[in-house]
Amino acid sequence: MIALISDINPFSRLILKRSLSLIGFATILTCSQLNAAPILILGDSLSASYGVDEEQGWVHLMQGKMPQHEITNGSVSGETTAGGLRRLPALLESVQPELVLVELGGNDGLRGFTPTQLKENLTKIITLAKSQGSQILLSEIMVPPNYGPRYAKMFNQVYQELATEHQITLMPFFMTEIATKPEYMQRDGIHPNASAQNDIAEFVIPWIEKTL
Repeated sequence: MIALISDINPFSRLILKRSLSLIGFATILTCSQLNAAPILILGDSLSASYGVDEEQGWVHLMQGKMPQHEITNGSVSGETTAGGLRRLPALLESVQPELVLVELGGNDGLRGFTPTQLKENLTKIITLAKSQGSQILLSEIMVPPNYGPRYAKMFNQVYQELATEHQITLMPFFMTEIATKPEYMQRDGIHPNASAQNDIAEFVIPWIEKTL
């Protein structure tokens, strides 16, 4: 015979109600975690933990700070926008991300690619990701001033134009302040060291949350 809650003594009834509440909360929490948005990071060495252990990299640290999301780091050291574009279809298929953070362009600048080439490739990346239903968070990239003020301005302007034309969120370059702190930089003066990784993660997280 099945007992009704009303037939149980008051103390046992209280324990039962609390147990049911905890089960309900756990179920809601589990469902929210399962439904969390997958995130893809499409970047170069700045996102690929160059020079530091992967566990120390900002993408790995960000996963620990955002456990409700499944974050896939599709970044490759030395990657250009052309390389990222070639790899993107397979990444979109496997990850099916709700958000793609695009951090590419630095190596295009280092190789002297024209701003026109840069914009064409980034446009294709953005268009492809959006066609698969992904939201885009585009990271601004800035080249060193020794490339010449005219080239640097045209290069940076590409990101501003893309954000406006495609109505996507543009995140300021996370290396802007990091690069001014010698204690945060590796000996090459280009890549952030392990000490900088947590600061980068803390910088990026609000922009991801804003975009989702």
